Parts: sequence; C-alpha cells; structure tokens
Amino acid sequence: MTVIDGNPVQAPPVDACVAAGADYPRPDGQDSYTIGEVAEFTGLSAPTLRWYEQIGLMPQVERSHNGQRRFGNRDLDWLNFVRRLRLTGMPVADMVRFAELVRQGEVTYDERREILERTRTEVLTRVLELQDTLAVLESKINFYAAAHRAPEGA
Repeated sequence: MTVIDGNPVQAPPVDACVAAGADYPRPDGQDSYTIGEVAEFTGLSAPTLRWYEQIGLMPQVERSHNGQRRFGNRDLDWLNFVRRLRLTGMPVADMVRFAELVRQGEVTYDERREILERTRTEVLTRVLELQDTLAVLESKINFYAAAHRAPEGA
C-alpha cells in the first residue's frame, strides 16, 4: 500500500545572489571559466578578481591541475551580487564581512539582514538626494531653455 501525503513539500528559502534564470555563458556542469573569460563577462579586470579572492571577498576559487583559477556559475552569481553591493556605495570592508558571514552559514542570517537593511537605508537616502538634485537640474534646464527662446532685451 502506498501512502500519499497531501501536504506540499516546502523547500527552504534559497539565499540566491541574483534573480532566478541568470543568463550564463555556459550551463551548469559545463561552467568552467578562466579568469580572462570572467573578466570579459563581468567587466571586472583580472587583477580585481585576484584581489577580491585575496581579501576574502570571493570564496576560494577552484584551481585546475596546473593552478589556474576555474570559475563557475555560482562565482558569476556572487560577482554580480558584489557588483550590486559596490553600486550601493557599501565599503569594501563591509562587503568582506558580509562574505565572511555567508561562508559561516545560516546562523548569520540576522547579521546579514542587518547589514543589508542598513545599506538599504543609505541607498534610499541617496535616492532622495538624487531626486532633489534632479529636480534642481530640471528647473535650471527649463530656465535656460525658456531664456534661449525669449527675444533679447525682453
């Protein structure tokens, strides 16, 4: 007799660094990239990639039998996430701390969330400042556009 449980299985939350359906150059299982390929794909230089690994911002990258770095799709996910963190203005030291927390596992979820919440607050503040700045620029552009159309001496 087969017993079927009618309750759906809930998968644990996934700590994905990027949105699902990332567009990789190669599918999982065939995802072995040289540092040059990763540099080209991500726009980061090879020295930057080496530095990220050296300071602990990147997990230890797999190596080939002759010692060359071999990156995978998970590494591309992480680099995309790091790029986004850099766009927030997050200091490198905070990004390294975040990477350390990721390596420590689920027990660090609260601290990771706190770091991201703090960063979100800083980003929202900057967005508001940029919106105010944009409004000033728009006003000046409109002023100069109207002044250009007005006849001289009017």
